[in-house]
Amino acid sequence: MHCSGRLTATIVTCFLVLSVVPSSFAEGFDVEIVLQGLDRPTGIAVRGNNNLFFTEIPDPGVFGSANRVVKYQLNSDKMTMLSQGEPEPINLALAEDGSVYWACRTAGVILEYSDGEVAPFLTGLDRPTGIASGGLDGEIYFTQVPEPGVFGGANTVERSDGFNGEILSSGEPEPTDVAVSDRGDVYWTCKAAGVILHRDALGNREVLLDGLNAPTGIALSPNGQQLYFTEIPTPGIPGSLGGENRVLAYDLNDGVISVVNSGDPEPTDVAVAPNGDVYWTCSTAGVIAKATPQN
Repeated sequence: MHCSGRLTATIVTCFLVLSVVPSSFAEGFDVEIVLQGLDRPTGIAVRGNNNLFFTEIPDPGVFGSANRVVKYQLNSDKMTMLSQGEPEPINLALAEDGSVYWACRTAGVILEYSDGEVAPFLTGLDRPTGIASGGLDGEIYFTQVPEPGVFGGANTVERSDGFNGEILSSGEPEPTDVAVSDRGDVYWTCKAAGVILHRDALGNREVLLDGLNAPTGIALSPNGQQLYFTEIPTPGIPGSLGGENRVLAYDLNDGVISVVNSGDPEPTDVAVAPNGDVYWTCSTAGVIAKATPQN
């Protein structure tokens, strides 16, 4: 019976992995898997063209578990564990000085990895979820989602330098993940409302995109011209079984949305390298996929 269970699990995992790469459903991209055999990869960020940072959360909410933050060097296939044991290291941000930040949702903290050491950056938060680094002053931008799905609740989008902070927006039902440009434009997905919101450097807010289908991860291209995001209306279901999950790109200049990939069972978070390669985690299949522009 145990043998059969393991065999069934292996077959299901292999099926999900194969379902991640439906290249026929991509517009102008070649899609491949760059890492597999992971344990619920969730957040992802990229530095340069060769360094991936990601989180794995097999035991959400459990202190001292196998949850971890990892650096992976694509050109050497070297993997380095930066931290292990936090209860829920959900999303990542990379600062220009080389520091790595991540939101630990269950513990209510943002942690910083610098010079080989992990230390608290912000504590006493209420379910921090999305995180980004940048803006005019290189601050940390993050979301708090204590009341997912509740309009007018305590959910916020904020920024902080570690000492002083500012609330940029509040009351959205589920500000899930956040991205920021060098000039201070802030973008975030609101999963429950099906929208992406934008706040410019002067504080003006607008709904940038609406009518979306459970938008979740979000990332801005290094040149600030393309906004990438994921939709996960059918988590855990590949396209071959009717899943409608997608990775999308939105051109901030001409307003055109294009499909990077569809059919992935759970494209949780997304990141973009300077060369245009797009990476995303697939939590259900335990893989990281890459889409390379065909041109």
